[in-house]
Amino acid sequence: MLKVNQDGLLALEQPFVKVPYEQLKKSFRTAQKHTERDLASAATAVNNVLKSVELQESGSANEEEMSKQLDGAIAKLQSLKRKLGDVTQQQSTYLSRSKARLDHFNELSSITSIEMPEFQRWSRIRLNRILVDYLLRKGLNETAKLLAHTSDIEQMVDVELFAQSSRIEEALAKHSCTECLQWCLDNKSNLRKMKSTLEFNLRLQEFIEMVQAAKMMEALQYARKHLTPWAETHLKQIQQAMGLLAFKPDTQCAPYKQLYDSSRWNQLITEFRADNFALCSLTSQPLLAVTLQTGLSALKTPMCYQHLNRNINCPVCATDTLGFLAEKLPLSHHVNSTLVCRISNAIMNENNPPMALPNGMVYSYNALADLARKNDGEIKCPRTGLKCKFTDLKKVYIS
Repeated sequence: MLKVNQDGLLALEQPFVKVPYEQLKKSFRTAQKHTERDLASAATAVNNVLKSVELQESGSANEEEMSKQLDGAIAKLQSLKRKLGDVTQQQSTYLSRSKARLDHFNELSSITSIEMPEFQRWSRIRLNRILVDYLLRKGLNETAKLLAHTSDIEQMVDVELFAQSSRIEEALAKHSCTECLQWCLDNKSNLRKMKSTLEFNLRLQEFIEMVQAAKMMEALQYARKHLTPWAETHLKQIQQAMGLLAFKPDTQCAPYKQLYDSSRWNQLITEFRADNFALCSLTSQPLLAVTLQTGLSALKTPMCYQHLNRNINCPVCATDTLGFLAEKLPLSHHVNSTLVCRISNAIMNENNPPMALPNGMVYSYNALADLARKNDGEIKCPRTGLKCKFTDLKKVYIS
C-alpha cells in the first residue's frame, strides 16, 4: 500500500490552523481594550453618583441630576454587557473553527494508505477547502459561499475575512481611504510591529486628492495633522508631496506627475492585500497555486520547455497552463533517471527497452515495433525524418 506523506501535507497547512487563532487573539485584545475603557467610564459615572448621594445627605444635591447620572452609569454598563456578549459569541465562533480544523488534521493521523476510503474523503474535503480559498481570493465570494455550504466545510474556510477584505479593496478602487484607514486603526499595534507603511501611504493619498481638488488650505491642515507625525521616517516623501502645492495635476514634471497618477490606488490595494495576508498568516499566493507548484517542482527537468523535445503528457511543458506556474521553480533532483519515449510517452525499462536509430535518436522498443508493423518493417524518425529498417536498430544499455 502507498503510505500517506503526512509531514508533506501538513507543511502546507499552517495558515489553515493559524487564521482562526490570529482572529481569536485580535478579538481578545479588542475585548480587553473595550472593557478597560468602558469600566473606567462606568466607574467615573458611579463615583459621580456617590458624590451626589453625599451631597443629598447634606441637603445640597439635585435629585434630577442624580437620576441622570445614575441612568448614565447603568447605560454604560449595559452597553459594556452587550459588547462583551458580542465578543463572547465571536470568540466562540473562532474556537469552534479551530477545533473543527484540528479535528480534520487529527483524522489524518489514523490514515495509513492513500488507497483507504478515509483518505479519499479527507482529500475531497481538502480539495474543496483549497478551491474555496482560490475563489475567495479572486473575489468570487458568492460562488465560494455556495461551494462551502454544499460541501459542509463552512467551519474550515474564512469567508467573512475575505468579504471584509473585498469591501476595503472595493472602497480603494473607488478612491476612498476611509475603510482602509479604519482597518489600520483596528490593527495599529500589529502593523507597527510589521513596520508597515500602508497608513502613511493612505494619508499621503488623501493629501494628494485634496491638492488635486484645489483644496489647498484644507490640504495644509491635513498635512500638519496626519503627515507630520511620520516626518522621522518619511521626511523625503512628505517634502516631495508638499511640492504638489506648486504643480497642477496636468504637470509633466516626472516626480509630481507620478504622485498624481491614478495607478497609485492600485498600489494601495496591493499593499493592503499583502499586509492583510501577513496579519492573518495567509500565504501571498492561493493555496491551490502553492499545492500545484509543489507537485510541479518534482517534475521539472532540464528537458522541459524545449519545443522539439516536448512531452505531451508533461504538465510542465504545457506553457499555456500549468507550465506557467512552474516557470520560476528550480529543477528537480532525481537520483535515478527515468527515460520517456517521445513517440508513445511510455516509460522505457527492462520490459520496454530503449532502442537507438542509426542517427542516434532513442525511442522505446514497443513504439518502434508498432511503427515497423504499420510500414512493412520500415521506421521513419519522427524528429529527423530518417528512414531505416527495424533490423538496423541497436539496443541501448543505461549505465
